[in-house]
Amino acid sequence: MLIFYIFSFQIMRKILVTPVIILLFTFHISGQDSITRNQRMQWWREARFGMFIHWGVYSVPGGVYEGHQMNRGGAEWIMNRSKIPVLEYHKFAEQFNPVKFDAEAWVKMAKDAGMKYIVITAKHHDGFAMFKSDASKWNIVDATPYGKDILKQLADACKRNGINLGFYYSQAQDWNNPGGAAARKLAVEGWADPDSALIDAYTKEHNGHWDPAQTKSTMDEYIDRVAVPQVKELLTNYGDVAVLWWDTPTNMTDEYAQKLQELLKIQPAIIANDRLKRPNFPGDYKTPEQKIPKPEELDGKDWETCMTMNGSWGYKSYDHNWKTTETLVRNLIDIASKGGNFLLNVGPTAEGEFPQESIERLKEMGNWMKVNGEAVYGTKASPWGLFDWGRCTRRDVKNNTVLYFSVFNWPTDGKIIIPGFNSKIKSASLMANGKPVKTSILNNQLIILLPEQAPDKIASVVKVELNGMLKNKTAQEAKVKMKSGELD
Repeated sequence: MLIFYIFSFQIMRKILVTPVIILLFTFHISGQDSITRNQRMQWWREARFGMFIHWGVYSVPGGVYEGHQMNRGGAEWIMNRSKIPVLEYHKFAEQFNPVKFDAEAWVKMAKDAGMKYIVITAKHHDGFAMFKSDASKWNIVDATPYGKDILKQLADACKRNGINLGFYYSQAQDWNNPGGAAARKLAVEGWADPDSALIDAYTKEHNGHWDPAQTKSTMDEYIDRVAVPQVKELLTNYGDVAVLWWDTPTNMTDEYAQKLQELLKIQPAIIANDRLKRPNFPGDYKTPEQKIPKPEELDGKDWETCMTMNGSWGYKSYDHNWKTTETLVRNLIDIASKGGNFLLNVGPTAEGEFPQESIERLKEMGNWMKVNGEAVYGTKASPWGLFDWGRCTRRDVKNNTVLYFSVFNWPTDGKIIIPGFNSKIKSASLMANGKPVKTSILNNQLIILLPEQAPDKIASVVKVELNGMLKNKTAQEAKVKMKSGELD
């Protein structure tokens, strides 16, 4: 009888325990897939400001081939625009030895500038991998005298400094690995090559390619042999990857895109942009390039403007058309006021250094952000339209709203007026020096009285804390009137 009871107990224990094990196992598996998009996007929406880095073999010629400057475009397109043969372009890798590269210094410059994440070109359209890859020997470890994995060093430095790291990957275009796509560009855009007419005719007949070496494989083979394995390497070998930044889906199909999309499951918390394959693979956010959308162009989706400091993404030795720090900071504020992120580019030299002009601007932006970053990080879009004197961002803290009015054009009459306002004000002050400013509300308008001189020449921020939440309805009505021209 005792044996029977013991036997019965063991059966019952298995019956009861097994569902628990199954439940726990199911919870674990589903938990990996249950990270919502809002959860994945949370850090990115808080960040608002990141660094783009375009770096590769193209930094060696720096926009110059056969003694000729490129006629048009970024230096990273030099192989395509100048129609450099594959074996000829490989010679630049033999000269690529960035011994001055310092991952820690790069990351600290980004962090000191107020940037919260970095996206670097793991592979641009020339097919050169800035990491050790078993899928192609055309990489920085196997094809250069430098022989070290850049991404590994950068990933370690980002982890030490609390900066999120993302990888740009050209999934379709690849001008070196056979089978990769090539978006056709005229040879004359590179330099006055006497054979430009013949080269252009060839590219027209060969789907954008200019060298027979590029067409020794099919794109089907390229996707399976290079793109899929390399993306898997990127998502496996460098710890947490915050962003996968696809680019130019030339000749991409839904089938190709699905193979790459599946790999993102390796990093459950990763976010991706909208350039994998339009329109069926929209990604997590939109990517306007070299421009800031107008309010009427926005559709409520997450977005990020990527922009250069001068005219080129990759290092171009003769491009000295640098944007001012004032322009860059105001661009950041403008973008944040519309609910977007700003991904600002740096194009390092072949030696592995940031151009001095970039360093200076990053430092100056950092100085502004140290004082005023609160008006950018984690803020929401302005409840109003665009003001002719500046921009507004908003933050909701518990049951109260904080408004940040960034003044670009200091008013001659000493006041700024915000229409459609009937909330209660708790306090108002200048972020540059903490000094309070006087406010009044008259006819549903907030009037802020400012000192004679702007405390910050770039943008002076007035922080207005409310008692309670902003009454959006009134602000939205004012926004409509501002758009229609009823309000100045």
